Amino acid sequence: MSMALVVDGLNIRSRQAHLVRHVSFAVERGHSLTILGETGSGKSLVSQAIMGTLAAGLNATGTIVIDGVAGPATTPDRHRLWGRTLATLPQEPWRSLDPTMKAVDQVAEGYRSLSRRNARGVAGDALRHLGLGGAERHYPFMLSGGMAQRVAFAAATAAGANILLVDEPTKGLDIALRDAVVALLRAALAEGRTLVTITHDINVARALGGEVIIMLDGEIVEQGPASTILSAPAHEYTRRLLAAEPAAWPARRPARTDGAAILTAHGLTKRYGHKTLFKDINVVIKAGECRAIVGPSGSGKTSFGDALLGLTPVDAGEVTRAPWIATMRFQKLYQHPTAAFAPRIPLGQALNDLISLHRLDLGRVAPMMAGLRLNPDLLQRRPDQVSGGELQRISLLRLLLLSPAFIFADEPTSQLDPITQQEVMDLLMQHVAEHDTALLLVTHDPAIGANVSGGLPLLPDHGRSLLAASGQN
Repeated sequence: MSMALVVDGLNIRSRQAHLVRHVSFAVERGHSLTILGETGSGKSLVSQAIMGTLAAGLNATGTIVIDGVAGPATTPDRHRLWGRTLATLPQEPWRSLDPTMKAVDQVAEGYRSLSRRNARGVAGDALRHLGLGGAERHYPFMLSGGMAQRVAFAAATAAGANILLVDEPTKGLDIALRDAVVALLRAALAEGRTLVTITHDINVARALGGEVIIMLDGEIVEQGPASTILSAPAHEYTRRLLAAEPAAWPARRPARTDGAAILTAHGLTKRYGHKTLFKDINVVIKAGECRAIVGPSGSGKTSFGDALLGLTPVDAGEVTRAPWIATMRFQKLYQHPTAAFAPRIPLGQALNDLISLHRLDLGRVAPMMAGLRLNPDLLQRRPDQVSGGELQRISLLRLLLLSPAFIFADEPTSQLDPITQQEVMDLLMQHVAEHDTALLLVTHDPAIGANVSGGLPLLPDHGRSLLAASGQN
């Protein structure tokens, strides 16, 4: 048995806490290992330790063996393996894409053995294979979250490394594109590559097979063959994780539909170049009402919500917001929380600045953090020093402090494990019910959309975004 990767006794500490404890596993060459667990459980830290990209201030001990070569968990020369032996797809695709480069050029960088012309040709083929045939010349800011994820995936796999560390590869993707990415990962396995995948999507773990590790609070609580762990789990946490898939959530009561209209859109139309994202959309959103937009990546869902908030111009139509509601109370919860925070400012300072600016009640922070299962120590860190799921929950906390009248929630649970997804949606829906807030949810998951709206959401049809609210259009 030839092992491509062995992790033995990995421990990771910060100055304040022990983040990962006694993690050990081995991955056979050409096989798959999937790491499942709740957000903040240490999954991404394990991947970063293997790559040698742990943030400053974190200390790792233990042994990591890569292609038969053993070394300490913390080593200054791991970067020599990048590209040829090790490659990674980070959790946040925006962090790995150069904002000044077009998509095709970012992927072409991985084909350095080819001429520039041939490299761009191969990169274009890779993007078209991922359904991005019209996006080769797009810059990252022109891509939807799902499109950016696929560009990052193409760039990460271009250099041909034999060991792929893939962190949440299907986050933010619709079901069809999720299956397409899983097919690519399975193809990489068929080519003899070794795959270590971090995900909160249990369906991805099932599709990849191989071995599965379940992590909780920085420790491995269960590991073994995927076929066994995901069908007959032994640990209580694993059973909770499987039971919390969105399709199994309890049905919610239909949303209120008799509130005052707080936002009205008439004839909204948006185009990018020759592509029409949506056309002639009419909608009235009322206080206490919950609506969901469900559709594939790049279909215009985010652009529609941004148009309602006045964050992006439209080509036709108009939006009217209730004049008695302050502009500040129309809020957006971003799909990528890194886009909503200053990168170098500690999270606690960001919250304190908001509280000071708007004269909010500081006493609300602690109970809200407890409800979101957020450790107060996180407020001492910068945005890049917490997990994507932790940052998304802090984004939600900050938004709710403003007592919004309207929330445009753009994939608010796409970075969360099933248990935390359910907890966050329960908290969001509780706020809607208690404060008569209107909610417009964007999601790729029909089960989440149906649960929130109280009725089956309608999919986009020929570029039109169709909304569902309690079974009504």
